[in-house]
Order: sequence, then structure tokens, then C-alpha cells
Amino acid sequence: MNQTDHPGLVSGISQPEDERDAILRPRVLAEFLGQQALKDNLAVFIQAARQRNEPLDHVFLIGPPGLGKTTLAGIVSREMEAEFKLTSAPALEKPKDLAGVLTTLAPKSVFFIDEIHRLKPAIEEMLYMAMEDGELDFIIGQGPAARTVRIPLPPFTLVGATTRAGMVSSPLISRFGITLRLGFYESADVMAIIRRSAGILDVRLDEAAAALLAAASRGTPRVANRLLRRMRDFAQVAGTQLVTRRIVQDGLSRLEIDQYGLERHDRDVLTAIIEKYGGGPVGAETLAVSTGESVETLEDYVEPYLMQAGFVMRTPRGRVATPLAYQHLGYRSPNEAERLPF
Repeated sequence: MNQTDHPGLVSGISQPEDERDAILRPRVLAEFLGQQALKDNLAVFIQAARQRNEPLDHVFLIGPPGLGKTTLAGIVSREMEAEFKLTSAPALEKPKDLAGVLTTLAPKSVFFIDEIHRLKPAIEEMLYMAMEDGELDFIIGQGPAARTVRIPLPPFTLVGATTRAGMVSSPLISRFGITLRLGFYESADVMAIIRRSAGILDVRLDEAAAALLAAASRGTPRVANRLLRRMRDFAQVAGTQLVTRRIVQDGLSRLEIDQYGLERHDRDVLTAIIEKYGGGPVGAETLAVSTGESVETLEDYVEPYLMQAGFVMRTPRGRVATPLAYQHLGYRSPNEAERLPF
């Protein structure tokens, strides 16, 4: 059963891209490729909880977008043979929204909240008691006639996911018993994911094409799957059933994606740092305004990979372009001007 047609689906994060990715999502932990240490630990926790016939402890997932946080939440529900409900923090506008979900959970259910750093304070405080005591305090009425009703909840597992762990309050983090941090995937793992997805989509591709796709996928399965579908389109229109290295090279060029996986807006950010701010340092808000991006997009989607790949450094004074960024974009680095051609 896909996450998009699960009877426990709440609302908030289902998007067309997610629906297209649904058939490619691993359904059980054994199918989840990469993140081996994380998988090994999670398998132990799940096995122990099942042996005790208890719900899994609350799980906190941290990592950039596209690394598999939602997928892991779905896997946890299947491995625990539990009902799965999911939503995103912005969809929970009032305490009654959260109460409505929690009071309808079946015992041992897995409740997934994406973007948990965006929870409103009143909802977050309600969640504290639900996670720790298995109860809800709900206020009925107003003024002198108001009274508090304590509602018991069935035992459940909360899985919270965030791309910005620093924005999650300490009281909330402390209530999660299991914290898992997802990092960018190794090239070999991305290639394995591409091969698996190609088999599901019935796409034939040679090893050289898979390697080039993996290199351009930013260490992110979501990006790898998106690029694989686009290369399938290019091959189909070109009248061939095999995705070759040449097709991938031409396709990436048409999509304005370079050999490092940098897209046009990534290069725009690097160019702005170098040309407008002398290589930095420059603050996130200033950089966002000069590139037409929101600060959230810059910090959540663009910056993590640029830092991981060695194009940007974050300092106390702001972002700084590295010599690799200068070299990749064809600029002379101020620190290496004498060694680079004018």
C-alpha cells in the first residue's frame, strides 16, 4: 500500500512529485538502500519493541530534503505492523486539529509530522503531554465556565522530521527516545538506488550512464529518481530504449545541471557571493535578497549541498565561497591569483 492511498492519511504533505515517487519508495527496511549504520540501529529498536509487544519509542528524523525521512516513517509503520497517519506541522493550525488526530489513533499507531520545527507553540505544548504521559489536556468552554478535560490516548509512536533541527525546541527534542540523522548518500549507494528505480520503471541504462547520474544527483535519492525519469524521457523521444552516457550528458546539459549536480540557481548563488560580495562573507538574508530566493529555500535546499560538496563555508560572519567554487565557475581565487591564469 502506498503512502498516498493509506487509510491513515491525514493531510498536508501529499504533492504530485510525492505521488510519482510513491512507487519508488522502499516499503520495508531491507529495501532501503544506504544509511547503513542508521538502518542497523533502527532494525534493533524495531525488533526489541516488537518482542516486548510495545509501540516503538518516539523517533526524531533529521536531514536535508529528499534523503528518505518520509519513507523511513512509512517503513517504521510497516515493520511494526501499525496504522500510519501523516501530516505536516503547517497543516496543524489549532490545538483541536492535533487533538482530533491523536484521539482517533489506533493502539501502537505511527503518527508522522513533517516539518516539525514549524509547529505552533500551543500545539507543541499539547504534544508534550501526549508524548510523555499518553494524555491530552483539553479546555472546554470559556471564561469562568471553562474546565479542563484530561483525555487518555492509546500508546503510539510519534515520528517527527525536520530539515532544521536547530529550530526545534529543546523540550520537544528531549521527548524523542530515538534520534536519527540522515546524511547525503555515497555515490555507490546512489548508483544502487538508481538501478533499483530503473528496474521498477522498466528503464534500461548502462553502467556509465548510472555513474554519471549518480554523480549529478547531489547524494540525494529524490534527485536521482527525478533525473532518471527525465533521462527516460530524453531516451524515449530520441527513439532508443537504452539510456546511455551520451543521452545523460545531453540531458543534463539541457537541464543546466553540471557534473557536480549544481543547477542554475546553485551557480547563481555562488556567482552572487563571488561577484557581488567579493567571495564573502555574506549573511543569509542579504544573499537571499540578491538571488531572489527565500531564506528558507537557501538554508534548507541550496546551502546544505553546497557546503557538503565544498563550494561554500559558513563562518560566524556569513557564507564564504571556497577556492573550489572559484575554480568551478572560472574565476580567479583571491588566495590563488598568482597560480591561476587571468
